[in-house]
Amino acid sequence: MKDGFTINPLVLNGVEAFLCVAKHRNFPRAAEDLGISASAVSQQVRGLEERLGVPLLTRTTRRVGLTQAGQIFEARAGPAMGGLQEAYEETRNLGEPAGLLRLHMPKGAIPLLIEPILGEFCEKYPRIDLEILTSDEVPDLVSDGFDAGVQLRELLDEDSVALRLTSPIGFVVIGAPVYFARRGRPEVPVDLRDHDCIRLRVGIDRTIGWTFSENGRPHHVPVDGRITSDDYALCVAAAKSGLGLFFSAQSIVAEALARGELEAVLSDYVFGSEGLFLHYPSRAHALPKLRVFIDHVRQHLER
Repeated sequence: MKDGFTINPLVLNGVEAFLCVAKHRNFPRAAEDLGISASAVSQQVRGLEERLGVPLLTRTTRRVGLTQAGQIFEARAGPAMGGLQEAYEETRNLGEPAGLLRLHMPKGAIPLLIEPILGEFCEKYPRIDLEILTSDEVPDLVSDGFDAGVQLRELLDEDSVALRLTSPIGFVVIGAPVYFARRGRPEVPVDLRDHDCIRLRVGIDRTIGWTFSENGRPHHVPVDGRITSDDYALCVAAAKSGLGLFFSAQSIVAEALARGELEAVLSDYVFGSEGLFLHYPSRAHALPKLRVFIDHVRQHLER
């Protein structure tokens, strides 16, 4: 780099707007994220394209796409802009941690964090705002813009840093009495191929596997059925209605099992989960807002 090198301020104009549009493939959603009007976003992106001399986006009345130049620019500018934002936030927050902390967790984990952990954290760090998204999908924390998430250990990438939140979780295969009266009961896991199984989808093309113990080792059994959903409560409701069998965390259906609305099968074969973990990208740990959150969770668990 040459001595006295400076970046022309115009170089960065419109970059954040373009990256936000590229992320959502949608101008109104990008405008909502940026807190400006859609016309302002469009104007900023158009100005960037004029300075570059090439179109970055393809626009129709129904969709927004990336040109080849747009794909290249996003691939190079995205990480660079992310690094600038992290450097700014980390430096700005050297005193008191502040900023927006974005968390993702499955819906079943809400009681685990909201009451015992987050209430005390919000009181302790008033300058940190929380944005919590709940779904049973498994997001990519970096590309989806999350600082940390909560997930079952076996669903995490190997390069994730993980902090245990719960003890191991037991699972059960459940069905309604009316279903068993009509279809009979599976005696061993392989019998599931002759049953309607309700599958929980995580992401666009992935469903939660049904894991059983085979010689003390986890063994995934493929299942099929007419119902697949990304909503856990819907899957449980479908099982209660006799529409099929479902592989569920035991704690979630404990009351329904006690009332006789559901019955468990294959209990001697089900392989449990390692439990729920707080996970985050290793490079993100340096951010003060995330570091104090991790420390707070650790202190709570120790108590």
